[in-house]
Amino acid sequence: MAFRPDDRFVWDYWIVRDGADYHLFFLNAPRSIGDPDLRHWNVSIGHAVSQDLVHWQELPTALSPSEGPAFDDYTTWTGSVIRRPDGQWMLFYTGTCRAENGLKQRIGAAVSDDLVTFTRLPENPLLDVDTRWYEVLEAGLWHDQAWRDPWIFRVPGDDLWHMAFTARGLEGPAFGRGVVGHATSPDLVSWTVQPPIAAPGLYGQMEVPQIFERGGRWYMLFCLAHEHMEPGYVATGRPGVVTGTHYLMADDPLGPWRLPEDRFLVGDPVGRLYAGRITEAPDGALVFMGFENLDAEGRFVGGLSDPLPVTILDDGRLRVDGRRYGIPLADDIA
Repeated sequence: MAFRPDDRFVWDYWIVRDGADYHLFFLNAPRSIGDPDLRHWNVSIGHAVSQDLVHWQELPTALSPSEGPAFDDYTTWTGSVIRRPDGQWMLFYTGTCRAENGLKQRIGAAVSDDLVTFTRLPENPLLDVDTRWYEVLEAGLWHDQAWRDPWIFRVPGDDLWHMAFTARGLEGPAFGRGVVGHATSPDLVSWTVQPPIAAPGLYGQMEVPQIFERGGRWYMLFCLAHEHMEPGYVATGRPGVVTGTHYLMADDPLGPWRLPEDRFLVGDPVGRLYAGRITEAPDGALVFMGFENLDAEGRFVGGLSDPLPVTILDDGRLRVDGRRYGIPLADDIA
């Protein structure tokens, strides 16, 4: 096991590299709460560092919910970290507040000079739901107002910063409205919401998106549980009806995005690994890591997996061998 503290549940994570150091930011909650389902409401963003993605040294907590009334006084959930042109680091994250019972999500950011001590931006929240393109809680079609998991990326030849995030669109059945939202910014603080960057129409939600380029192709990772897929798609019996990490492919980071033939990357009916991301290892190869979600009996585990090698096939599709975690290869699922 690459990272599993004895006293805490660990789940969604993101990594940023600073020279030889990999900085791991992760959601965690004390195991003393007992019921792992309560972890979402007892959360903070932890921090650890490694030079090999296997051996980790913990650092001080990066961010916890605000102490006073604020958009993030209940939870600080999944995000990403980038380095600004001026050298300062920015941690983007999801916040919810107690006044709304954590049902409406917004996106904010904190800054750091050393990747250890983070200070919230006074402009928070930076991004709130835009009803022109995105569903709100009052629509009554979903259990929350999805507006979370910000991932910051650049587009070649574009001076703007781009953000991808989990959201829900305005069209289609309840379990087909999951989209990856999109926003742009000239300075990482002032953001303009754009139409969804991806809207497959097959999912109720597309959690924890990650966008990256390799070999001239663009990839978008996301995750969801099979019970959040559109029933008509589930009825087809396609191999992609699994819980875990899925992905899309494109020739351009702004799309159009397409589903690969296998329709998933690392998944199984149980959902042993979840919220996976792909990282470049010290030797330049790509590796996949997810958090250990459920064991064979359906019990929550809560720890980070070992790095698993990623293979890129001739047609650009991705392959990850998760058999050490009891997860079959995509090609082995009929």
